[in-house]
Amino acid sequence: YFGSRLASVKKDGTSIQSITLLNESTFTASVFIDCSYEGDFLPLAKISYTWGREGQSKYGESLAGHIEYSAKHQFSVPVNPYDETGSLLPLVQERDDKQTGDADKKVQGYNFRLCMTQDSDNMVPWPKPDGYDPAAWELLRRYIAAKPDLTFEQLCHPFRLPKGKTDTNNNGPISTDFIGGSWNYPDATYDEQDRIWEEHERYVKGFFYFLANDPGIPDALRNEARSWGLAKDEFVDTDNWPHQLYVREARRMVGSFVTTQKDLQIERFKEDSIGMGSYNSDSHNVQRFAVTASPLWEAGIPSVINEGDMQVGVRPYDMSYRSFVPQPSECTNLLVGCTFSASHVAYSSMRMEPQYMIIGQAAGVAASMAIRGNTSVQAIDITSLQDTLKAQHAILHIEDTIADFIALRKLSGIVMDTETAELVGNWRESGDMQPYVGYGYVHDSQVGDPATYIRYRVTLPEAGRYEVRVSYSPHSNRATNALYVVHHKDGATEHRINQRKKAGELAPFVSLGIYEFDGGNSGYVDLISTADAGGYVIGDAAQWLPVK
Repeated sequence: YFGSRLASVKKDGTSIQSITLLNESTFTASVFIDCSYEGDFLPLAKISYTWGREGQSKYGESLAGHIEYSAKHQFSVPVNPYDETGSLLPLVQERDDKQTGDADKKVQGYNFRLCMTQDSDNMVPWPKPDGYDPAAWELLRRYIAAKPDLTFEQLCHPFRLPKGKTDTNNNGPISTDFIGGSWNYPDATYDEQDRIWEEHERYVKGFFYFLANDPGIPDALRNEARSWGLAKDEFVDTDNWPHQLYVREARRMVGSFVTTQKDLQIERFKEDSIGMGSYNSDSHNVQRFAVTASPLWEAGIPSVINEGDMQVGVRPYDMSYRSFVPQPSECTNLLVGCTFSASHVAYSSMRMEPQYMIIGQAAGVAASMAIRGNTSVQAIDITSLQDTLKAQHAILHIEDTIADFIALRKLSGIVMDTETAELVGNWRESGDMQPYVGYGYVHDSQVGDPATYIRYRVTLPEAGRYEVRVSYSPHSNRATNALYVVHHKDGATEHRINQRKKAGELAPFVSLGIYEFDGGNSGYVDLISTADAGGYVIGDAAQWLPVK
């Protein structure tokens, strides 16, 4: 039933009995799956949800909330955002009073992912949107005037596809993202969502029509914009326009488990994993406001900046089944595929289509298991779910793909990897040479500066004697004289390790000896970048083994 919308949900206690659509069609089922971008089930089934950005204090996320400054998709030159009366130009929002790390209810920009072409035989010229007003694009005009050598592909991202077509996305400070236009969409009524959808369509059409037709655009750029158009043989039933608004983020369930930043970065293993995510933490800009200062030019110049862009790399991480089911006290027969339980920071990575496919596969299997077992979606046997998914060639953990993966959780004693150690100076991540512990290691780029070091400071459960071991990945370009310093109860002991040699029987660890330590975190190990190291200093893990 395409194009249908949910009107109501009938529940008996925590179980959804039936749903009714706006066209009055009613459906009964044992289990339901909400696969909508908007999470339509959540308010109607009285399931906890949120939208917008949490503050840093909510889940202890350093990336949460307002972002101080991001250079990506940012204005690199000052552009005056005021008209002759002192009012803000269109496409610029009033600045709020939020500080770095504060929460808000604003969401990242949406757009339409256009299928474009330069094939004149298969091209439709840019359509002029209803109500088009060139004055609405004064900010873009001023930006182009300040950077007259801009090319079309610096104003959008026409990613090439076969047959001369593209999947076009946002690129730069003013592009296809309608920054600020999406704020009210997540929890709006259907009528309001339709209005916002239409505003986005007018915005994206107006953007390209302006570039291709406005006399104020430099000839080279205007001609380049005219050389592009919509693909005539795509989306033929909607005037070559995409069927779907790109809703990057809307409602998010607050379920049995909320995936947060730490689950993408340092606590990546999940016993109940249903698949793995790997895309960057990627949130597009949330707002655009006037400023009088920027890191790129002197204070006192009125201009505009974008706020909210977050692009932070991650390594593959497990996705917990608990993030896709509601709290059992709220609903026991619903799985949530797209508006799952995650913070804004974690959702920015998990929201990508490969993860949606992985989640959808797991949700289908889980639903069938709940039906066959006559049980709640929360109570299905996770091991059986995982066995079925693995039989379908799903990848649940990183060790499924790396034969000699060394997981921290399988090591004895107290182990600290570089992901949770204190890294000071210029350390760079890598994973090219095995073996190593966990998801990778770091190297010092041969800086040879003693102010560049790694400090492994663990919390020991009790005082006593511990053997201290460290790991590295050996190679011919490694340090021959890497300096480790063990800080223990009786002082500090230096060790020089040739990291070109294999560790031997303890591989990948080498022993730095046995020492007395007080309980707690008073003892630690430093790995220091020194001028006489003789190659790349490699930092991986440190291990404390109790000695009786």
